[in-house]
Amino acid sequence: ANVLAASLAIAGSALYVVLYTALLKRTTTQNIVIGGAAGAMPPLVGYAAILGVLELEAWYLFAVVFFWTPPHFWALSLLIKEDYARAGVPMMPVVSGEAATRVQILLYTVLMLPLTVMYYFATSKLGVVYLVSAVVLGLVFFGLAFKLWRSGERKDTVNLYKFSLLYLFLLFVALMFDAATV
Repeated sequence: ANVLAASLAIAGSALYVVLYTALLKRTTTQNIVIGGAAGAMPPLVGYAAILGVLELEAWYLFAVVFFWTPPHFWALSLLIKEDYARAGVPMMPVVSGEAATRVQILLYTVLMLPLTVMYYFATSKLGVVYLVSAVVLGLVFFGLAFKLWRSGERKDTVNLYKFSLLYLFLLFVALMFDAATV
């Protein structure tokens, strides 16, 4: 669509292929955090493609996806910890243990949730549907992360992982609804 969007798409691909996959995935427990930047690039690309510039709103969307990535993938990594260990991938539960991973999931969830609400106040393009969705979905996400932190049970891990998928989908559906109607 334009040079900025193309540059961001190339940068996101390079981050994913070179930085995350080739350099970090097999060398650090923070691979998901750093690799999350690559996964958070699409909102920037889309924003740049439509408007040709990156405003604060685009960076909020980037931040929401960036901070969503660790709780989502660390929940998955708790479920398939043995596979990562056999493959020699130093995912957090393999290297730091399950308890430390659950703490990180909770911390990143706490960082993510205010961003989703602050996004509402950073733009005039959203209405009450997004705000209510961000609050309700965020409270459910936090509740599941908190329950997993306390219990460490597999069923709580599965519940958080599945909800993390639904969370991001529903949050963006609410965003699209309000952006189309406000």
